[in-house]
Amino acid sequence: MFEGQPKGLWTLAFANTGERFGYYTMLAVFALFLGENFGFSAGTASEIYTWFLTLVYFLPLIGGMAADRWGYSKMVVTGIFIMFLGYLLLSIPLGGNTVAVAAMGGALLLVSFGTGLFKGNLQVMVGDLYNDPQYAQKRDAGFSLFYMLINVGALFAPTAAIKIMEWAQNSLGYSKADSYHFAFAVACVSVIVSILIYYLGRPTFRQVLTVKKKDVKAEEPVEQMSKAETRERIICLCLVFAVVIFFWMAFHQNGLTLTWFADEFTATTSNGLQSMLFDVTNLVAVIVIVYALFSFFQSKTSKGKTWSAVLIGFAAAYLIYQYNHLSGSVNVSAPIFQHFNPCFVVLLTPVSIALFGWLAKKGKEPKAPVKIGLGMLVAAAAYLLMTFFSFGLPATDHPNHVADVSPNLLVSTYLILTFAELLLSPIGISFVTKVAPPKYKGMMMGGWFVATALGNKLVSIPGHMWDLPLYVVWGTLMAICLLAALFIFSIIKKLNKVA
Repeated sequence: MFEGQPKGLWTLAFANTGERFGYYTMLAVFALFLGENFGFSAGTASEIYTWFLTLVYFLPLIGGMAADRWGYSKMVVTGIFIMFLGYLLLSIPLGGNTVAVAAMGGALLLVSFGTGLFKGNLQVMVGDLYNDPQYAQKRDAGFSLFYMLINVGALFAPTAAIKIMEWAQNSLGYSKADSYHFAFAVACVSVIVSILIYYLGRPTFRQVLTVKKKDVKAEEPVEQMSKAETRERIICLCLVFAVVIFFWMAFHQNGLTLTWFADEFTATTSNGLQSMLFDVTNLVAVIVIVYALFSFFQSKTSKGKTWSAVLIGFAAAYLIYQYNHLSGSVNVSAPIFQHFNPCFVVLLTPVSIALFGWLAKKGKEPKAPVKIGLGMLVAAAAYLLMTFFSFGLPATDHPNHVADVSPNLLVSTYLILTFAELLLSPIGISFVTKVAPPKYKGMMMGGWFVATALGNKLVSIPGHMWDLPLYVVWGTLMAICLLAALFIFSIIKKLNKVA
């Protein structure tokens, strides 16, 4: 699974892991912060939240165009320094007055602009690693591994946010509203770690570092492509982008309506085996067991199998110890549910790679557009589950807690949404880097993020529907995912031609 990948993949992935850890630490509590610190209504909070996400994913288009002109590496470095300034400003507790609102707005602009320069261009650099013929067949697997590693950062983010807020409240005496700024400060530290990884690991990806366009001698020749083929590829990518819009609309409810559902409708305590799900160390132990099992069966040496077995034994012993020392119930905080998606991404990535690798050997691996269509169908299934179990629940009155639904509902929903994400997101990014005309690959990667941005803006629609019966909210999302799936399958032959 890990063999045969370019060394630069790991450096670029871990640099993104650090940045994503900070971003998701901030995002895990941001929607709740808007209500707690400023007293914003659900509608106002959803607008701020979705406009921020929109900018975060729209600005990579500008960042990609800038990188096509001035170089990807330069934009990556510039972006991460701008992000640092944004998180630094966001971490200063200024209260809930007009000045504080303005400062938050400025911080969000800096974070979104810095992300726009950093995120898409780093992924273009990852794609360029696979232009080497010896790695060409490993592109999809490489992006799946890249996606898995950046989710390692997201896995620990909700726990980090909650723990540092509790420390600020209990040990330092800060109010609940002010304690949010400590979670934002974690992001400042994480982007410092990210840039250190990037600079120290530059020798591993030196072959994809870009230079200014005027430096003709140092620039690699750009592959020439006919106008007709260029046009066809751009059209196909735009059609995929149209579907991606609605996936992200549905998926990024995790930070808004699904978090509100956790806060208002989901039990605030958990007991027994279920309670182990809310300790991130237990999830890490399960992840260790899964990866060690893959290593055990794939290892070609007895030493490798022995080490794998030892890891499995230690991780299993830890879980048994944790289970035997359970006592009473544990508190379940709404933001903690956001660690399930990255956990499932990390857990399921080797399964996904193994499954599609096995299908590839048999010549039956579906092409990227088919995977994307299947991802939309799976996303629809997630909201079918939420729709079914929301019948009979009382009307919401944010931010009051009105019901105690089992946490298993949200955990199951996040699991299904993760299946959809793995079929669509890393595969879609890989598809863009493969299909985009060489002259426009930065802009086309930016186009992927613009589609994500538009989807994130549409995230606010269910937020504005929050006073309606819940089965209407979730049923709307289910119907949108189904229609998007039908659309992509209706044009699948056209897309498969360029895949």
